[in-house]
Amino acid sequence: MRALLIALVVALGLTPAAARTAPQPPRLLSQTGLYSAPGVVDARHLAYAPQYPLWTDGAAKARWLHLPAGAAIDGRDEDGWVFPVGTKAWKEFAFQGRKVETRLLWKTGPKTWAFASYAWNADQSDAVLVPEAGLPDAAEVAPGVRHSIPSRSDCRSCHGQEQVEVLGFTALQLSPDRDPGAIHGEPLQPGMVTLRDLVARRLLRGTRPDLLSRPPRIQAATPATRAALGYLAANCGACHRADRPLPGLDLDFRHTSRIAREAEEPGLRTTLRRPSLYQASGTDANPRLQPGDPGRSTLLHRMASRRPTSQMPPLGSALVDQEAVTRLSHWIADLPLSPSH
Repeated sequence: MRALLIALVVALGLTPAAARTAPQPPRLLSQTGLYSAPGVVDARHLAYAPQYPLWTDGAAKARWLHLPAGAAIDGRDEDGWVFPVGTKAWKEFAFQGRKVETRLLWKTGPKTWAFASYAWNADQSDAVLVPEAGLPDAAEVAPGVRHSIPSRSDCRSCHGQEQVEVLGFTALQLSPDRDPGAIHGEPLQPGMVTLRDLVARRLLRGTRPDLLSRPPRIQAATPATRAALGYLAANCGACHRADRPLPGLDLDFRHTSRIAREAEEPGLRTTLRRPSLYQASGTDANPRLQPGDPGRSTLLHRMASRRPTSQMPPLGSALVDQEAVTRLSHWIADLPLSPSH
């Protein structure tokens, strides 16, 4: 009877979940499909550069996305693209001219993604899968400061659990209306794709008809505000967002396609003169962002800290992004004192 039941379960496709495990990342980066030959990235992959890069201790980055043959991204939700099963995204991190890690994001099923990080070997010939817990102190990025390769749970903390996102491959990040003042902005290299290329090659489908004539853009009255909000959207918006709110915070840095004017930008609406739960040591209660007064803006305190209890973002970097702190400080100092939002 037991043998008959087992045969029936298999015949009906009712295999236990443990037996239907998703594909696992291979041991070597060279086995993931990134390369067509040793050290040669497959030309079929889509190279790209988000207009608002994430800060990672000053790392030089390279990024590629693979879509299965004949497949396309579902772009009906401009703020939440749906990638086809089989999509792979790689991001390479280099410090002082040496590759240190490459991360892989791989859609293995309709609602499942695999996360993996690979540490490069000494002769730079290949990279090896690191443990799920990550790899601390993988490379020195400044005297006495070392970069750590994140754990898989760290990856999920930013990219999401079920509604996983390829954070740098979005409508805003790939908009052809690129921000020339973006903090740490990277110039587009020959062959890199934008929304225009994805639409022309039918790799992005279901988008609004005027996507290219009215491409995504941070709504801002000044170049400084546009750059600041773009930076906050990229570096803070993965966690602080209205569709996945953190309890009790009402803090949102994520730009969406529904925003039509500066006053609607959540990076302003949820920070300007709004009280902060965080209080810097030795100071009175201060707002998240106080126009004209960077010193009272707790947003800057947290950006400029690398204490575990106050650092923001809490993951991904060991060094303060001093350029961003300086530029946002100037921006806050120049904001009008009277409310206009």
